[in-house]
Amino acid sequence: MTNLEKRKLLSAVSHGVLLFNVAVLPLLVPIAVLVLSDDPIVQQNAREALNFFINIVVYIFLFLLLSFIGIGLPLLFLTVFVSWLMPIIATVHALTQLDRPYRYPFILRVL
Repeated sequence: MTNLEKRKLLSAVSHGVLLFNVAVLPLLVPIAVLVLSDDPIVQQNAREALNFFINIVVYIFLFLLLSFIGIGLPLLFLTVFVSWLMPIIATVHALTQLDRPYRYPFILRVL
């Protein structure tokens, strides 16, 4: 497998695993990719996927608390939709543009 194929695969896996919100899988796979890969583009993609996952978890928690007031429910539905749509866009970007990492819009970069 060439370096570009590895870059494509690992970057796409880092973003694509966010679609499976099962237990800690969206957290562990990007961390493993970040630690095991020495490619800077792949590391940036894995870091960006981790940041997106952390942001989504924080937003869902906040909007669940705000749902008791009534404003949180529409925001919660919007967050769930965005958490489904953005990893698809990021995965397609990672598969087609190998020279640039994907940057999720409107997230706080913690890592």
